[in-house]
Amino acid sequence: MFGDKNWLVVIILGGIAGGLAKLLMPGKDPGGCIITILLGIAGALLGTWLGRLLHLYGPNEQAGFIGAVIGAFVILLLYRLILGRRRF
Repeated sequence: MFGDKNWLVVIILGGIAGGLAKLLMPGKDPGGCIITILLGIAGALLGTWLGRLLHLYGPNEQAGFIGAVIGAFVILLLYRLILGRRRF
């Protein structure tokens, strides 16, 4: 996902990946479009890191779109777990 030099593509794919992660995990989430885009981009970074850690990707490979959605989903899940503990 981040192999492209075209940042517009990264922003669009990040928005779609973040949006899908939010759809897969229904409920109230913070932020609007910018937070959703950042969630998707961070999800791609996390997906790449986890994929390399689990030897699913080589050293020069990045997570694809599905890896970005999974990474964004994990970030959203961790956010809710941390926020849920704070509210009590």
